[in-house]
Amino acid sequence: MPLKQVLKYDEETTDTISDHYTRILQDIGEDPAREGLMKTPVRAAKAMQFLTQGYEMNAENILRSAMFAEDYSEMVIVKDIEFYSLCEHHMLPFFGKAHVAYIPDGYIVGLSKIPRVIEVFSRRLQVQERLTDDVLQAIHSTLNPLGVAVVMEARHMCMMMRGVQKQSSVTTTSAFTGAFKSERTRNEFLKLITSNLH
Repeated sequence: MPLKQVLKYDEETTDTISDHYTRILQDIGEDPAREGLMKTPVRAAKAMQFLTQGYEMNAENILRSAMFAEDYSEMVIVKDIEFYSLCEHHMLPFFGKAHVAYIPDGYIVGLSKIPRVIEVFSRRLQVQERLTDDVLQAIHSTLNPLGVAVVMEARHMCMMMRGVQKQSSVTTTSAFTGAFKSERTRNEFLKLITSNLH
């Protein structure tokens, strides 16, 4: 569920980032004045602001905007949530799917808010391990559920385009709180996210 694209960019920030991209083009031996590159620094500056807009968002506020008192205490799962992020080590993309579950304890949250929380933290410079924990902690601290589970699977361009150049590698990270520390509950979650029920 993509967030609404930011249509208004801070002019000063855009100009500053654009100047840096112009110098990068020069440093790698390109001519920023040639036709194909004349607008590239500005485009890249706006793209970088869009890809890192998560710094301006608050996951807890997003969750609180759609919390509802409900007497339901079984597992709620939202799986196969697409996400895109930038590796903080090389500033190259990593992308994949997230699977999130929680067991309510008095409150549920609007289902669309879980993908939005993932967007908040993925639209930053990240490592997958911290991204997984950021999502977990935001849901845990805001909803105070009986437990939260997060599994993320991603392909990293920093491993595919450069370095070891392994095209088929997938990185999986997981984090659990509360009831999901129980092997039985955790296994139920893992079974459900790998099952094709629809």
